Amino acid sequence: MEFEEISILPERIIIYASLKQRFLASLIDVLILLIPDLIISNRIGGSDLLWEIIHGHYYFYSIVGELIQLIIGWLYFALQESGKLQATIGERMMKIKVSDMNYDRISFTKASIRYFSEYISALMLCTGYFIMLWDKKNQNLHDKIAGTLVLTNKNV
Repeated sequence: MEFEEISILPERIIIYASLKQRFLASLIDVLILLIPDLIISNRIGGSDLLWEIIHGHYYFYSIVGELIQLIIGWLYFALQESGKLQATIGERMMKIKVSDMNYDRISFTKASIRYFSEYISALMLCTGYFIMLWDKKNQNLHDKIAGTLVLTNKNV
C-alpha cells in the first residue's frame, strides 16, 4: 500500500522586490543618511577628500570625516537588515526586506558583506545593480556575493 504525501501548509509564495521598489528604498535611505553626512562634512570635513587627493594634498580631518561617514552608513544598513524587521527605514517604507537564500533573517556579518559589496556593484557605471534585470531572483551583484535576496513583505 502506497501513501501519498499531503502538506497541511500552503506553499510559500516568494515575490522578489522590483527595481523600482529597491531604487526608491535606496533613495529614501540616502536622504536619511544625508543628514549626518552634512553635519560631519560641515564640522569635521570629508566631502572633499577625493578632490583633495586628485590635487595632490589631503587633510587628516577629511580622512577622519570620510571614515566616520563610512561607519555610519555601514551600521545603518547592517544593523537594520540583520535586525528583527530585516529592512532599513527606506526598505520598510517600500514594503521590502532582505533575507538569506533560505528566506530567513541574515546575520550581521552577512549584512556587512552585502553593504561593502555594494561598492563592487557601483563600479563600472553601476552595472552590478542592473544584473537584477536578467536574474530570476532579481539579485544584484552584491546580493549574489553576500548570498541574499530582497523580497516583498507580501510573502507568506
